[in-house]
Amino acid sequence: MTEKEYELLAKQVAAMTEGVPYWIANLANISALLYQTLPEINWAGFYLMENGKLVLGPFQGKPACIEIEVGKGVCGTAVERNETVIVKNVHEFPGHIACDGASASEIVIPIHRESEIIGVLDIDSPIKARFSETDGQGLEKIVQIIEQIREKN
Repeated sequence: MTEKEYELLAKQVAAMTEGVPYWIANLANISALLYQTLPEINWAGFYLMENGKLVLGPFQGKPACIEIEVGKGVCGTAVERNETVIVKNVHEFPGHIACDGASASEIVIPIHRESEIIGVLDIDSPIKARFSETDGQGLEKIVQIIEQIREKN
């Protein structure tokens, strides 16, 4: 997707969640919107921090792993590093957790409340090298909206 398409998607996320005080419902709708909008993906959703580990939250796609330890897999690595992680080929990523064998690439963006990581946005694709820096920047803007929603609720 282009930068302009991500700007439009961010506006849709902001409009869809404006004034809605339900955190999980907002995440469910955002995962559905991303799943329907982003081309060539097979999973879009959230893992939320609970008792020091990531626990499956709202998502679209095939059933997924329930718990992920910090530092494990792409999601746990994004939390450990506190940064967006883009993996061009998950089969070459040390410790990759294969919930769906069809996934070939992945992007994970940490979600914060104040300075604490409260979860991650995780998107998988069956296409190698599917995610670019433009995807990273566009999805980070969507995560910023999600962080603002959480600050209000």
